[in-house]
Amino acid sequence: DGNIVNKILRASNNHEKEYIVEVNRPISKDFLLKMGAGVLLPELEMTTRKCEIERIGKFKFKIILTQGLNRQIRRMCENLGYRVLTLKRVRIMNIELDQLATGNWRHLTYKEMQQLDKLLKGSVKN
Repeated sequence: DGNIVNKILRASNNHEKEYIVEVNRPISKDFLLKMGAGVLLPELEMTTRKCEIERIGKFKFKIILTQGLNRQIRRMCENLGYRVLTLKRVRIMNIELDQLATGNWRHLTYKEMQQLDKLLKGSVKN
């Protein structure tokens, strides 16, 4: 339903979105610290919110955002001198997406729907 989608994706609702990101050069500790603390985006005249970030390979990291700015991860990386090569969303709130091919969809399980209903209480839809 469209209202559910709006509640999930609306940035002001602070719902977690998890991504696996591959960049063009080795990930440094400094990069991880700066990404996690929030990155100044001069083009938007703002600094991103703090986020969870974990290096999972020489060129790959996992990041969990609660903010949903347009091209946020790409902009954050670019402002720190990195270029995103691949970007895949693997989770939205309690819904794991990692086995779902790009462009495909699946039905939510009953358990996912119950959890989602609880998590979305109080969320704004538009």
